[in-house]
Amino acid sequence: MLSQILSALLPAIITIMLGYFAAWHHDFSQDEVPTLNRMVLNYALPLALFVGVFTAGREELLADIPLVVFLLLAVVGTYVLVLLTASFVFHHPPGLSALRALMASGPSTAFVGVPVLGSLYGATANIPIAAGGIIISIVLVPATLILLGLDAARSESSALGARGAPDRTAPRMDILHTVLKSLKQPLVWLPSAGFIMVLLGVDLPKVIDQSLSLLGHSSSGVALFASGIILAGYSVTLSRPVISLVFIKNVVQPGVVCLGMLALGYKDPILGQTVVTTALPAVAIVVMLAVQYRTAIPEAASALLISTFGSLITMSLFIWLVG
Repeated sequence: MLSQILSALLPAIITIMLGYFAAWHHDFSQDEVPTLNRMVLNYALPLALFVGVFTAGREELLADIPLVVFLLLAVVGTYVLVLLTASFVFHHPPGLSALRALMASGPSTAFVGVPVLGSLYGATANIPIAAGGIIISIVLVPATLILLGLDAARSESSALGARGAPDRTAPRMDILHTVLKSLKQPLVWLPSAGFIMVLLGVDLPKVIDQSLSLLGHSSSGVALFASGIILAGYSVTLSRPVISLVFIKNVVQPGVVCLGMLALGYKDPILGQTVVTTALPAVAIVVMLAVQYRTAIPEAASALLISTFGSLITMSLFIWLVG
């Protein structure tokens, strides 16, 4: 069991450390991260998930519907609870509340999930990886962008009011436009198209599989390497919000999912895949959004760093618990 856990986690940790070292050695800068992320999120990862869904097959996909439902409830439920707590209990602004909710709820299926779940569960791991990516892209990211945009609009309106200028240029948040824009992302529509085609019984020719897999295989390595570069750009700060958010993401969320599924009588492989997916560290896009909107940047970077390296312990524990 120990060798299986190490073989699943160490490649991810070492690749992140290589990216961290490359940034520290000035081989890569923070300005190059968006290029690497665009390659992964718009091309390599969507292709990998598209091919992976076909590899899993129709029967496995239908059998994993409870997995998708549990992931949806766990990820969105955690996001909503943290968002409401931050907004109405601690009275944080909407943008900060949304960022903290994203830190505590979104598993890094796109970055860490590919090597970890792939090592543990083989081809069937593509289903929780794709499902997690779609949930984050369709629900969590648009909701966070909307709330961050509302904060930006309010700040601009306040600045104009302070100068005595009329509030005519404050941007209006078009919720429908934001949602539609997220649906156009390859990370959303390509795996979704794969799901639909598999359910309809469409078969993917082997030559197409091999052609699309070449670039897809690079997704996890490049994504983890880029995460290391991001982490190298910020110093770690320990604070009560950071520790609380990491504890919720790494321990509470997968723990509740594990207890709930055991109480309902679920067993492997659905139990293990769901629990390990929710035990993945925080999604790296939270740092990109924090930088873009200039909101809680040190907190987001610290939470990502602690969650990623802390998952070496917490995820090992959950992998051991579910066998």
